[in-house]
Amino acid sequence: MSQPIIEVKNLGKKYNITHQQGGYIALRDVLAYILKKPFSFLKTKAKSMVGASTKEEFWALRGVDFSIDQGEVIGIIGANGAGKSTLLKILTGITPPTEGEVVMRGRVASLLEVGTGFHPELTGRENIFLNGAILGMTRKEIAKKFDDIVEFAGVTQFLDTPVKYYSSGMYVRLAFSVAAHMEPDILLVDEVLAVGDAEFQKKCLGKMEEVTKKSGRTILFISHNMGAIQNLCKKTIFLKKGRIEMFGKTDDVIRAYLEHSEAVSSTEFQEDTEKSAQIRKIQILDANKNPTGKVPISQKFFIKIDYVVRQPIKQALLYLWFYSRGEILLSSSSADKDGVLRDYEPGQYSTLVEIPAFLFNVGYYYFDVRFQKPFIEDIDYQLNLSFEVSDVRNPVSEIFHGNNAGRIATILEYHTEK
Repeated sequence: MSQPIIEVKNLGKKYNITHQQGGYIALRDVLAYILKKPFSFLKTKAKSMVGASTKEEFWALRGVDFSIDQGEVIGIIGANGAGKSTLLKILTGITPPTEGEVVMRGRVASLLEVGTGFHPELTGRENIFLNGAILGMTRKEIAKKFDDIVEFAGVTQFLDTPVKYYSSGMYVRLAFSVAAHMEPDILLVDEVLAVGDAEFQKKCLGKMEEVTKKSGRTILFISHNMGAIQNLCKKTIFLKKGRIEMFGKTDDVIRAYLEHSEAVSSTEFQEDTEKSAQIRKIQILDANKNPTGKVPISQKFFIKIDYVVRQPIKQALLYLWFYSRGEILLSSSSADKDGVLRDYEPGQYSTLVEIPAFLFNVGYYYFDVRFQKPFIEDIDYQLNLSFEVSDVRNPVSEIFHGNNAGRIATILEYHTEK
């Protein structure tokens, strides 16, 4: 019987967190105290003058055990701060564990954050060779796969442009393309694919599925997109506060994860004044327009989007994508009814999208909200928001599943107020 390609035994990672106490102390006060009581200051009072510091141990991971066989695609889910990224950094070798053991039997490639391994002053062409070398490819291997890497990334036009001018989406496309074509034994992917658009995300998922089925490679995939996890991974690890809460069949693990998670009815986003327009808040409202994370299948509900426009924007619209298991079920925009794009003057805006009853089956669904100039650019976007459709007593046919998925967006009603 062959050995697991990844073995993790009693893995733990500890960080020491320093808490600084006390307020701001002026330099003149410190100097005066030193002149008045120099020995006392040197012996005991240094910390109390500048604010006593205390240290706290924080275990990002503790007692983590699992093994993965060659060719398996394993999802890793959990709330922010659960230890997902720390785990991949240890597996990659970026950071050492505090305790425990990791055995990796094969060549490892990782895609942990946007731009890792890229030099901003080098062009896309030069960074392909640089990044490939960092990932362990020979120059001959990179040259052989160069055209495939460029074609998959879709950056042909900007190949000889320094990557510091690339958008975050272009960074991700190029970085993922290099990692995917490296043909590693183990590919570690963090939540960087959320930066790409829906078409590229689907393309990446297809590529990961292809390399596992055809080449027998092993993938560990972190994502908050439960649809992508369900679509790609047969087994999933659920991390909670640095420990494995559950490891098993993906559907069972996701069900347990969602049961542990509170339904989120409202999400607010941090202000970024550098953006010309920004989505600030998204709410899910029931038929009576009360916040909820769970909507009955037999009742209509609403998605309310609050956003700010900071400078005049011509020919723009709001766009919603609904999906499940990694497949787009419904695409919808604020221009679907009349086909007219809107000009926005600076100000605060609110759009209420009405979702009719029986549009979705019972289950969990995810959606993206984008404020964009069609075919030109995303002005702002928020991805992987979720809601639950409940009430199994009213089953309906799966009108938006499989080959029937598509654009029936004119069903949705948009009402925008300034």
